[in-house]
Amino acid sequence: MRSCLIVANQTLDSGGLLELLRERVATGPVEFWLAVPATPVKDLASNVVAVPMPVMGGVLTLPEPPSEARKLAEAKLAAALKKLAAAGITAHGAVLDPDPLRAVEEAMAVRAFDEIIVSTLPPRFSRWLHHDLPGRLQEKYDLPVTQIVAHDV
Repeated sequence: MRSCLIVANQTLDSGGLLELLRERVATGPVEFWLAVPATPVKDLASNVVAVPMPVMGGVLTLPEPPSEARKLAEAKLAAALKKLAAAGITAHGAVLDPDPLRAVEEAMAVRAFDEIIVSTLPPRFSRWLHHDLPGRLQEKYDLPVTQIVAHDV
């Protein structure tokens, strides 16, 4: 049985990712494992807005604690596993290191995979694409790396 590692956070519920997983299932037995980095709240796409420079008397906000990022990632993972199960796709996963490269390292340390699927935001929002996560994973693990860009999140 083939085994696919899926690296995603904000795009776990995208239609494109679900369609890709259905395609993998149609080609034969496959198991999926979701590595969900606990992306810091300040780095979430919903928080990417132009922020004016603080001015005298302005209010500075502190970043959310790592526990909040983990809680959000756990909720996304639970919802994704439920959605996949409803679609007839069996998957497992865990919330891992906030850095997606280290999250993959954590997953690879405990199991072997035949393919890595990286699900990202569109290029203008994706820190992972800006840092060439798919290329870095391909180079490091010498496995097929499939990139899917979510346009419906």
